[in-house]
Amino acid sequence: MDITLTSLEMEHSALLKAKIASQIASQGGWLPFSRYMEMALYEPGMGYYSAGAHKLGAGGDFTTAPELSPLFGAAICSTLLPILEGLKDKGLPTQILEFGAGTGKLATSILTRLNDLGFQLDRYDIIEISPDLAQRQQESINATVKELNLKTQCNWLSELPKNFKGIILANEVIDAIPCDAIIFKNGFWYWHGVAFENEALTWKAGSPVEQKLLPESLLSSNFSEGYVTELHTPANAWMQQVAKHLEVGLFLTFDYGFPESEYYHPQRLEGTLMAHHRHHAIQDPFYLPGLCDLTTHVDWSQIARSALTENVDDVYLTNQAAYLLDAGIGDIALEIGDPSDPETFLPISNSLQKLLSEAEMGELFKAFAFSKNLESLLPGHVLEDLPGLRGRNRL
Repeated sequence: MDITLTSLEMEHSALLKAKIASQIASQGGWLPFSRYMEMALYEPGMGYYSAGAHKLGAGGDFTTAPELSPLFGAAICSTLLPILEGLKDKGLPTQILEFGAGTGKLATSILTRLNDLGFQLDRYDIIEISPDLAQRQQESINATVKELNLKTQCNWLSELPKNFKGIILANEVIDAIPCDAIIFKNGFWYWHGVAFENEALTWKAGSPVEQKLLPESLLSSNFSEGYVTELHTPANAWMQQVAKHLEVGLFLTFDYGFPESEYYHPQRLEGTLMAHHRHHAIQDPFYLPGLCDLTTHVDWSQIARSALTENVDDVYLTNQAAYLLDAGIGDIALEIGDPSDPETFLPISNSLQKLLSEAEMGELFKAFAFSKNLESLLPGHVLEDLPGLRGRNRL
């Protein structure tokens, strides 16, 4: 792996590393991995998401589905439109709130598609913790609003409004919520945290994990000595808060992950934690702190249970390919491109391949949704009546 760093990048990572080392020392020589991940990603002015860097797209560290093609956002509109029309019929504001909007590509593709369908959205709000990404979002989204002559209000919020009525979206957000690592040793689970030894960040086992914190799949002893995996208490708490704040409407998210039985499979010996830098996947989470994205796969079973604690109507999980096909992405592709014209249709076909193929994003990425008080907007309808969500529920 050939990664060439500038002197400024090396200094930036070294400063954050020193700050993490100081935190470890202040905590007696051991730090929970969740705290390390929080600092590596979100430390003010230094973390990956809070310091200026080109993160997304061809020149960044990873590419998301909205970056690949506007077809992704256009297909999502098939799911959203019945909800939005239900809000409008009830005299309520038609509004979407997106967590972590990246460069704004999902927002612009949704606004464009809704406009093409003759629907004017009242509000499109965004919660974004990265200052440089928020700036890029404002530039691209405001340009789209102006170009299409939309009356949609776009706002950047610091927190999720209470009693929200509308649609909440999150694309590749849950995977970046700090998690804790645990390790199986001598028949017991221990916290797997971070130490600083010989001028290097390194793994170090801590105290035993309370059994009540372990998912049911981890309560057996059918794991190899040294088996490492993750616990997602902060992500589950975030999901519970989102479900609590949504009063009426739909939550829809896309991310990579597995149901619990697959997530904690005995053969998944080293968990799912991964770093990314300039389109390189890196196993070592301590490599270039502040310059690398850190992610874990999502445990969808736990996420679903967290939502259900807040009295949502129903929860739904499928893979991205099944969702997009049921949402009509193929028909939308034919609307905007002519298959008999290879020059214009080949890029469309290539992006469809990446979004739908099992070897690309089609199977690993999942669509997860829940509704709340849907009957009040769409009498006689359930979550699985919505386009995109009409296939087999994998929960």
